[in-house]
Amino acid sequence: MLIECMLMPLHSSAKKFLSSICALLWAISASAHTDAPKTTREAYIDLWKDEAIYQMVLHKIPASITLAQGILESGDGNSRLATEANNHFGIKCHTDWTGPKIFEDDDAKSECFRKYDDARSSYEDHSIFLQRKRYESLFDLKTDDYKGWAKGLKNCGYATNPKYPELLIKLIEEWQLHEYDEIGMKHIKDGTTPDRKNSALTAQTQPAKKDSKPDKKRPNRNTEERQEINLGGRTVELSPNRVKYIVAHAGDTPEKIAESLGLNPWQIKKYNDLEDLNTAFKAGDRVYIQPKRNRGNEAKYTIQKGDDLRTISQKTGVKMKALQKLNPSTDWGKLKSGESLKLRK
Repeated sequence: MLIECMLMPLHSSAKKFLSSICALLWAISASAHTDAPKTTREAYIDLWKDEAIYQMVLHKIPASITLAQGILESGDGNSRLATEANNHFGIKCHTDWTGPKIFEDDDAKSECFRKYDDARSSYEDHSIFLQRKRYESLFDLKTDDYKGWAKGLKNCGYATNPKYPELLIKLIEEWQLHEYDEIGMKHIKDGTTPDRKNSALTAQTQPAKKDSKPDKKRPNRNTEERQEINLGGRTVELSPNRVKYIVAHAGDTPEKIAESLGLNPWQIKKYNDLEDLNTAFKAGDRVYIQPKRNRGNEAKYTIQKGDDLRTISQKTGVKMKALQKLNPSTDWGKLKSGESLKLRK
């Protein structure tokens, strides 16, 4: 049709009219070939519900909240950040980001946003991002309290839109995303690992039965806790300041641990202050699977024989930089057994 149009003899009386028609037909044809089909909301939920459940079990963030934020922040996966940078949550670079970047107008022109190799990494980084101190109060809520989380995210400063909680709650209830919270809670209760392969849910589609008398007691933060969950054959535990870790097996490496837990090797390296990925862990070593915190649960730590900056950081779950900042006069090369270090202000 376009070729015929372009080859038609254009007499003076019809030249302007036919030229306009040709231009219009060319534009329609070009648009049809370049516009990729957009992901529907239903398709987006079906694609990412399993990952949201997995993140809930590992990081204790409601799957419904993760999905609703992904829908809202990425426009059902159709935004430029999602399609070109695999960034489904609009997470900006901030000062601690050393990975690839993409620039997009937001609150200001050409703001820096994180760019990921794949969208799954975006989901993992979203969970890790919420482990920051400013969101700490959210983890005192019940893991399936999506309304509390929606309101808490706004109160903690996640979004500037005053209607952000209402938008999340409306999405969750309209699309019944809270059903995935029930599946996640069942995995947590049973200590099982959810499927992470974006496949259709089968036997796990029934809502988990609720306990008649739920335990409302919060965990004792003065002791280390064993989480009733098993990931890749490894039991996840909590340091006194509530940082998740696993205990290494003989011969474990960052790559091996990352593969068994569905993480990236660089995460294991970074969270445990390793010099390189060739480090071999010893059996019994504590291996953190999320970032350590800026303060400890206890006010002080008593230095033990053989301690150095890194070993103390691993024992307490406090970042090395935070320890140095809390103890500015300490000579870390000459630590003395029995002396005390500050773990919090």
